[in-house]
Amino acid sequence: MNISDITARFSVDLPAKPFGNGHINSTYAVGNPPKYVLQKINTDVFTDPEGLMGNVVAVTSYLRERITEAGGDPERETLTYLPTTSGAYFYRDGEDNCWRMYRFIGDAKSFEAATPALFADSARAFARFQRMLAAFPAATLKETIPQFHDTGARLGQLQAAVAENRSGRAASVRAEIDFALARAEETHVITDAIADSSVPLRVTHNDTKLNNVLFDEKTGKALCVIDLDTVMPGSLLYDYGDALRFGASTAAEDETDLSKVHFDLDLFRAYTDAYLEVLGDRMTPREIELLPTGAKLMTLECGMRFLADHINGDVYFRIHRENHNLDRARTQFKLVAEMEEKAEQMNGIVAEACRKYHLSGS
Repeated sequence: MNISDITARFSVDLPAKPFGNGHINSTYAVGNPPKYVLQKINTDVFTDPEGLMGNVVAVTSYLRERITEAGGDPERETLTYLPTTSGAYFYRDGEDNCWRMYRFIGDAKSFEAATPALFADSARAFARFQRMLAAFPAATLKETIPQFHDTGARLGQLQAAVAENRSGRAASVRAEIDFALARAEETHVITDAIADSSVPLRVTHNDTKLNNVLFDEKTGKALCVIDLDTVMPGSLLYDYGDALRFGASTAAEDETDLSKVHFDLDLFRAYTDAYLEVLGDRMTPREIELLPTGAKLMTLECGMRFLADHINGDVYFRIHRENHNLDRARTQFKLVAEMEEKAEQMNGIVAEACRKYHLSGS
């Protein structure tokens, strides 16, 4: 079945061409200029497309109501998914591929690298996302990727990859494996806090990279949080931490020259201050206390995922060169090492923001 046959299932008759640079799904811009975005869901990664789209539609429908109540524009401030001709929110073709379509948000752009002001505005966007969803019953969402941000479970997956060593690469990355194993005792901190209820279960985005925020080209302000495939129950520490591990790095995620990779405390301060400004009064003291830990653990976790995929033979993340996933793992571990060196300063920045906004926490 060709692309025009797929778009017709959404009552759309416009040309489509490949679009974007995502690691997981295949994405097409529909129309010239684009009016819609068509995606083939990677069902090797998202094995429950019904659950995934159920989560996404429930959350975006709820957000549309909150945005409308606040006097905003729901057509631009959240994603709008199109039903198929049969009324479903995805289409399964004859080859068992699953497709979905949403409206393209024009006059907006995303960024790969942050200035402090830009990064702070992305923090406000993700904090508003959390705040608007505060009353949403998180437990009603499906965990479409079990233990997605369970850092202890991710360590277990790395250990399993090393034991199986299907690519034969484990011996050549012993230093990276040992780096992860040396931090094993820390990997359960957030999940233990969720278990004892000091960190509440919330609706979380789970992939809060800077490039998952659209900025209005006219105003320059954060407009919309996108890429909702991993919306699930979780901890806001996952969202906060993943944003920092990506956005507060001074280099690309796959930089091969590690001398360029640093954890930028100015960006950490900008993001943390803006995040707590918007959301701090809705956070528990334990959540605030664990903010620096969230940044470190999400970075460690991501590095372990890249390393495990390298050892498994690059079966999950798309690669574009030899050792691409290993390069990605090394950048994450370099950031973790720097966060450990700067832990006292990070805690001080959180405490400073708490005093500024009269919050109880770190």
